[in-house]
Amino acid sequence: MNAKSFFSLVEIKTKTASVIPFFIGMAYTLYKFEKINMLNSTVMFLSMILFDMTVTAANNYFDYIKAIKKSGYNYEVHNPIVQDGLKKSTVIVIITLMLAAAATLGIVLVLLTDYIVLILGIICFGIGIMYSAGPIPISRTPLGEIFSGTVMGFFIPFITIYINVRDIRLIDLFSKGEMLYAGINWPVIMGIIVVCIPAVFTIANIMLANNIRDFKEDVENKRYTLPVLIGEGKSIKLLKILFSLSYIAVIAGVIIKVLPVYSLAALLTLIPVDRNVKSFEKNTNKKDTFGKIVVNFVIINVPLIFALFLGAMINIY
Repeated sequence: MNAKSFFSLVEIKTKTASVIPFFIGMAYTLYKFEKINMLNSTVMFLSMILFDMTVTAANNYFDYIKAIKKSGYNYEVHNPIVQDGLKKSTVIVIITLMLAAAATLGIVLVLLTDYIVLILGIICFGIGIMYSAGPIPISRTPLGEIFSGTVMGFFIPFITIYINVRDIRLIDLFSKGEMLYAGINWPVIMGIIVVCIPAVFTIANIMLANNIRDFKEDVENKRYTLPVLIGEGKSIKLLKILFSLSYIAVIAGVIIKVLPVYSLAALLTLIPVDRNVKSFEKNTNKKDTFGKIVVNFVIINVPLIFALFLGAMINIY
């Protein structure tokens, strides 16, 4: 397998969906807490990106082996295993090696931090594996958007923040007699949730748009995704609603002061985002129009990262 085939298998261009949430976590940590642990953050980033690539490769692999119809609907282009003529055995080895590397780095991160990171990591790894594998993978159900948006849009930033501010207990477990209790720093965590909402919804929209694009293929291959369940028309309406709620969350974040006022610059992206949605709506089965939904994810969230870093620099200096 050459580099081009590998990057195609792991869909390297889609890794912005994990990299951007990571930097949201880093920027918010610097803005809110004025500290960064570079060792923990580096280990976290490497484990995260490797696991993201593992899940994508596994999803392509299971789509390939479970496909009922392997021709038509541009299947030969959509699936990199078919497109590049990859051997199943080679793909399995690549997936196994990446999973082992991601898990090893995850264990290192736990040793550098604490058991809370272990619990959060197990949740993320578990959802990631169930997303592609098992008798009914999450990606083949109407729950794909919820899980992808929540894990990547919230858990990645949250874990990133947590490993950098361990002295500020965001979550804690403690026992009293025979009872085990969970302590949660609700004011701080609610602020993090608001900051993460744009990432959660825009990542969910990437999954939703991908499923809208693959609607006919999914019907043929009996993948019961959300668009298959509710129809293309309602799916596009949901896509628009989630983008709108992302902007509302930015405004709410500024009002409750968990986002700096500069974050309102993200509202300037309303026009190009609307234009991209309309372009996708006109032709949902083309690769280039789907890419515009990915662009929307970037242009909504990147201004938030810059606003948080700018706010952090002003706070510090």
